[in-house]
Amino acid sequence: MSQFSQHNFANEKALIRVDFNVPLNDKFEITDDTRMRAAIPTIKKILGDGGSVILMSHLGRPKDGPTDKYSLKHLVPHLQKLLNEGSKANTPVLFANDCIGEQAYTTAGMLRSGEVLLLENLRFYKEEEKGDKAFAQKLAKLGDIYVNDAFGTAHRAHASTAVIADFFPKDKKMFGLLMESEVNSAEKVMHKSEKPFVAIIGGAKVSDKILIIENLLERATDIIIGGGMAYTFMKAQGGKIGNSLCEDDRLETARELIKKADAKNVCIHLPSDSTIADKFDANANDSTAPSNNIPDGWMGLDIGENACEQFTNVIHNSKTILWNGPMGVFEMKKFQHGTKTIAKAVAEATQEGAFSLVGGGDSVAAVNQFGYADKVSYVSTGGGALLEYFEGKELPGIAAIKNAK
Repeated sequence: MSQFSQHNFANEKALIRVDFNVPLNDKFEITDDTRMRAAIPTIKKILGDGGSVILMSHLGRPKDGPTDKYSLKHLVPHLQKLLNEGSKANTPVLFANDCIGEQAYTTAGMLRSGEVLLLENLRFYKEEEKGDKAFAQKLAKLGDIYVNDAFGTAHRAHASTAVIADFFPKDKKMFGLLMESEVNSAEKVMHKSEKPFVAIIGGAKVSDKILIIENLLERATDIIIGGGMAYTFMKAQGGKIGNSLCEDDRLETARELIKKADAKNVCIHLPSDSTIADKFDANANDSTAPSNNIPDGWMGLDIGENACEQFTNVIHNSKTILWNGPMGVFEMKKFQHGTKTIAKAVAEATQEGAFSLVGGGDSVAAVNQFGYADKVSYVSTGGGALLEYFEGKELPGIAAIKNAK
């Protein structure tokens, strides 16, 4: 059992760093509450033990201090609704109009078991992103125990995600349930993967994914490359790619990666054919062509039918699957078939016993959109954090607790 599950929070004030950086529309309504829902089990466990909860988060990128647009007060009604869904308890959610200062301290001080306090946006203070020690210490004074449940910000050495841990003894700082499952899933793929292990890497740019591909060459047996970045690889091998997306300054990088993969016996799979369009438009004329022979004036916007079959076979034969990045412009109906096929193949392989981890904004959006989110092993809430983890970097938010003295 984990440190968090074993801990009894009775009569303790738990200060939890959550990731409530959710999208809001112009009426301040939440358009996707995934990140909030992900934190509910951690909050409920603490309340169930007889503890109280103080939540801290950032929202957006406020430039000049407090702004109504980025206030966490907009989240209070929805948080209250989520906490009380399917339960007879009526958990009150209090709000402090600051994350430090008199009102925050007074409200936190009077907090009773079973109550929740949401603090105002941490990023209203420049000190948060600077990782300021004095600011972290002021936050630490609010609670008896520190729980980090914000995997989405684990790659940032900010005051509330890493520095704050210095002000709590080893047995009073821990990961929440979400953070634990994120770390366990990522470690399972990176350090305990069963072979064959396929990494499906998509998206627009090779430059965004160089480090992750290099690191995966040490671990994966197969790497599938789709999305816009596939055409840089095609051109690097002498293919004709028409007007497809290409990073000409990365052609040598692509050739190097192919060479390294050969030397390590890792099979790189590029799409044999593509769905092509005469312009980047949802209503463009479309056709199919070999990915290395796309006519002038046309561009690849999705993987083709043969590539779908080719990639599906690789996925079905795998025991571990990591998916990061779409196969095409899946936001346009005409060019979503490839990404949808991959989502289906990952779900099917999971049903057959493979362990699958989906991470990165677009891949997560795709499995949600196509209805496969509950058919894969794990959907990560951390885009940038997961990417940096798979690049082999140490994440400050994880190290602050894992390496605690």
